[in-house]
Amino acid sequence: MAQKTFTPSELYDAWPVLSRAERVEGFEFLQRDDAESFFLQLSLRDRANLVLGLPAGERRLWVRLLAPDDAADLIQEAPQKERSALLELLDNATQREVKGLLDYAEDDAGGLMNTRYSRLRPEMTVGEAISYLRRDAQSRARTTYYAYVVDHQERLLGVVTFRDLIVTPADKSIGEVMRTQIIAANEEMDQEALSKLFMRHHLLMVPVVDAEGRIKGIVSVDDIVDVVQEEATEDIHKIGGAASLDGPYLQVSLAKMIQKRAGWLAALFLGEMLTATAMGYFEAEIARAVILALFVPLIISSGGNSGSQATTLVIRAMALGEVRLRDWWRVIRREFTTGLALGLILASIGLVRILLWQYWFAAYGEHYFLIALTVSLSLVGVVMWGSLMGSILPFILRSLGFDPASASAPFVATLVDVTGLVIYFTVAAVVLRGTLL
Repeated sequence: MAQKTFTPSELYDAWPVLSRAERVEGFEFLQRDDAESFFLQLSLRDRANLVLGLPAGERRLWVRLLAPDDAADLIQEAPQKERSALLELLDNATQREVKGLLDYAEDDAGGLMNTRYSRLRPEMTVGEAISYLRRDAQSRARTTYYAYVVDHQERLLGVVTFRDLIVTPADKSIGEVMRTQIIAANEEMDQEALSKLFMRHHLLMVPVVDAEGRIKGIVSVDDIVDVVQEEATEDIHKIGGAASLDGPYLQVSLAKMIQKRAGWLAALFLGEMLTATAMGYFEAEIARAVILALFVPLIISSGGNSGSQATTLVIRAMALGEVRLRDWWRVIRREFTTGLALGLILASIGLVRILLWQYWFAAYGEHYFLIALTVSLSLVGVVMWGSLMGSILPFILRSLGFDPASASAPFVATLVDVTGLVIYFTVAAVVLRGTLL
């Protein structure tokens, strides 16, 4: 990289295509204030890689810039052999905090929380609280929105917003001002449930408590933004028929990329082999009416597409809390009607297409209308079936304790491909009996 002056935004734009050595070199060109803000806006993975690329003497400065929860995340992101060395860069007090955070599962509320928060006693006056919080805020790099009221055993008693303190007379006690109706998260709450708690109540910060009601830390909305992105990315990968990449697309090694995609692809391939089995079962019908084979791709792709649409919509509705297990019957009824309507639309298009081709090119012989009727009726059945299967499969997985996103669109399409062939040739056997069959 040529040595020249550039802005943090220019470095940030170029960051994805730079090697680790180029990133370190570019980072060290930045002015101190710019470097701090740039470092804090990096993703967790990039932050960890940057720290590990810095000379040993500089690592301490940047690791100590982080809040305990961010330091714990950085250490978890680093390779196992580097974690102890990174932990030792912290001062003794922060080390104890970080070790406590590392005891929690990474995806639990306890693993996300920051152990440094604003705490008050109920017997303090509002004036004393404001003076204390003014001094306390000077040592905090993060924005705080609430102060939590605790007793001498650190049990959570109430919460006070900064607005409450500003508009309340200075001689009133915190116990009189605080709100006792508190929305808190258990330290073992899963991060996905925690993100839903934030969205449902429109919160900026949530206290994390243990089984005895003692406050252990806080999770801010900034942390939840990362969680929501992570969970959404994981679900999208699953819906697409691949395991989660656990990293930026261009930074995942080819070996890891192949590993993440090969398993699902092999499973789907084995499933699609059932399509060949189904066609072999109807070999006699195909031999007697070869023209039926022309519409096989049309039939199975229509069913697969409708199933993929349904499963994607239901999975997303589940993720947003719009649909729950008890709504399964309402969803099935809705998808039955939707599938019927969509099937009739596609059937009409298919019917018109076959009739026009027969009129222009005489492409389908003397029994063209029966062929058109076979294709149309099959489309109605296959699209309805695809919609039903795509909508019910996420419910089945959720009831069994699996992630509904595992009902990937390719998986549903593969399932419907096989059953779509059965529907198609069964309809053909009925409609074309005595003519082509």
